Amino acid sequence: MTKQQLPAVSLLTKDTLEEFKTTDKVVLVAYFASDDKASNQTYAALAENGRDEYIFGATNDAELAKAEGVTQPSLVLYKDFDEGKSTFSEKFTEEALRAFAKSASTPLIGEVGPETYQGYMAAGIPLAYIFSETPEERAELAKSLKSVAEKYKGKLNFATIDAKAFGAHAGNLNLPTDKWPAFAIQDTLTDEKFPFDGNKLTEKKVGAFVKEYVDGKLEPSVKSEPVPEKNDGPVTVIVATEFKKIVMDQVDKDVLVEYYAPWCGHCKALAPTYEKLGELYQGNDFANKVVIAKVDATTNDVPEKIQGFPTIKLYPANKKDSPVDYSGSRTLEDLANFIKDNGSYKIDGLAAQEDSNDDDTVMTDLPETMAKAAPAATESAGGAAQKIIDVAKDAADVVGTFVDDSEIPQDHHDEL
Repeated sequence: MTKQQLPAVSLLTKDTLEEFKTTDKVVLVAYFASDDKASNQTYAALAENGRDEYIFGATNDAELAKAEGVTQPSLVLYKDFDEGKSTFSEKFTEEALRAFAKSASTPLIGEVGPETYQGYMAAGIPLAYIFSETPEERAELAKSLKSVAEKYKGKLNFATIDAKAFGAHAGNLNLPTDKWPAFAIQDTLTDEKFPFDGNKLTEKKVGAFVKEYVDGKLEPSVKSEPVPEKNDGPVTVIVATEFKKIVMDQVDKDVLVEYYAPWCGHCKALAPTYEKLGELYQGNDFANKVVIAKVDATTNDVPEKIQGFPTIKLYPANKKDSPVDYSGSRTLEDLANFIKDNGSYKIDGLAAQEDSNDDDTVMTDLPETMAKAAPAATESAGGAAQKIIDVAKDAADVVGTFVDDSEIPQDHHDEL
């Protein structure tokens, strides 16, 4: 029976409670008085909004609450792991009850895998990974580190991970991918990584490491390519250690950033067009206002959660905290218009290029025009007008390869 087939809240008695506790790995039971309308309404709203995740029960039997060791109103989460149940006895608000359910339903030391990874990423608190190759060793490490997990429950989630199946993920946490066991903490909100140095995962050493992290005394590990010796091309190359300097600290510049992967075919197809885009803003007054940049997001830690390649974002001048995602076709015209429409300076790079090409055309034809008689002046003007039309047409024809989807290999760092 699915959760949606059950009532939002099942009314329980002393005869049905024990069986209800075993309905699922996790069930919630509220204990409140029959005349406590506020708690009743709050819990009913929680159940209605969360019935896809949990099974909800309730009782107003005061003797049953006493037998379960709780006072009214209370919420008990029964589970078939760890200590067996967790109790919430503070004021009932939907937000507080939801936070309690999420925290209490997460195992003290769980396991990271394809089915659980997204849940850990969405939990809103850091995740501590325990990498090991065998189930026996993972169980032993979970047992030895249990006291550390208990001490920091609610501040960090702890989970083991199969190093044989998902060892490549260690590289995404800036850990070696061939030395086990291993330990690292990931801030799931900022994606900052804190790898533990060494392979002896004792309670004392890991406990000290976690304490330093919680106390804010650890610096995040940053994976970065070397700073390029030359970086004066149409497209500025960003590495992790220079990201803040190029993107965020240039407060008075519109900065367009392409997050790419070297193996991505779509990124390769975009490259010539992106280079031409950079040329629109190079060597003119626009260079002080617009920067076209790119970063290899597979070899550099970046402060954005990148779900696919290429990902393109514009960081407008004086609005760096509000980047704009690009979702149009990957043509020169559309990319330039995106900068014009969303940048702080509204610069039309394509129009400026067309004006420049027009001037060059007229200057090239000037000696021949002056050598002709006055009656030919009208014809010359008509020829120049036609050249403007031709230049505009040529510019419109310069397009990049349009693609619908992003290529991501199965071991991409944003997934398991």
